[in-house]
Amino acid sequence: MTALLRHSAAVVLAACAVLATGCTGQDQPSAAPSASTAVPSPAPGCSATKIVNGPLPDWADAGFSGDAVAMHVIGVRGDIAAVLFGHPLTVDRKDGASNKILWVSREATEPGTLTIKARPEGTGEPVLREVKGGPGPSIIDLPQAGCWRLELSWPGHTDTMDLVYAG
Repeated sequence: MTALLRHSAAVVLAACAVLATGCTGQDQPSAAPSASTAVPSPAPGCSATKIVNGPLPDWADAGFSGDAVAMHVIGVRGDIAAVLFGHPLTVDRKDGASNKILWVSREATEPGTLTIKARPEGTGEPVLREVKGGPGPSIIDLPQAGCWRLELSWPGHTDTMDLVYAG
């Protein structure tokens, strides 16, 4: 029960932080669509996961109010959601925004570390990132533009997804 409370509190705090800092037009859609819409992937070979602009799954919407619409990606196995507050993710942000990602596990877990092994186009040496206390709020910057395959692991779980970072 305490893990679930901590998880919910982290989600609420992350949502509050985003609301407090404000979002630019690039961070969120200007008008909330009535249904989920897939956002086309701008990089070839980045088709394992799709960015969705729509309501979050019930298991990922704690801390959001009403019929909140957000850009998000669900892992291939369906065990994690990446809520993209910094959409589009960008290698060299000049607009003052950041690559904010809220990671939400389908199942509540004890706080640990979300480990991310990211590979451009899914090949080569991984770039490692960690989200302490994760899954949870993060800023994930990667070194070059393109399609990145993310291998995600957190206590008792694994999943993968592709994310595109613009140049």
